[in-house]
Amino acid sequence: MKFSDRSLERLVIHCTATERGRDVTSDEIRHWHTDPKPKGRGWSKIGYSDMIHLDGTIENLTPYNSDDIVDDWEITYGASGFNATSRHVVYVGGLLNGKSWDTRTPQQSLTLKFYAKLFLLNHPGRDIVGHNKLNNKKDCPCFDVEAWRANNQIF
Repeated sequence: MKFSDRSLERLVIHCTATERGRDVTSDEIRHWHTDPKPKGRGWSKIGYSDMIHLDGTIENLTPYNSDDIVDDWEITYGASGFNATSRHVVYVGGLLNGKSWDTRTPQQSLTLKFYAKLFLLNHPGRDIVGHNKLNNKKDCPCFDVEAWRANNQIF
């Protein structure tokens, strides 16, 4: 893919697929993604740009700039086939008693709404989708992003 073909097209929303209320650190995410198989996924890069913690704070996991081009150093491995044109944000949670569930805390919900609106303000005309819409075999992010966008007027 040529550099000029890597325009930022979308924000992809993910969950960590961890039990409700379980805190997750950036170090854990890095190990899950970059440790050699079978312990990790064996990727050379982490899968997300930012993480939304249980208390609603945002932690940057992979630096990026504010332009509309996805540079090599900004690419994360969140959705196979879409990484070179996407930014990925993950909220901590997504499981309840081992099953897919929307476990976002009120603080996470508020932060994600703000994050998505800021993304569209900075990148008008881009899309916001759940991971499951790109790789439909997954439940991630464990809520209906299209309905959430409509309910929160995120366009």
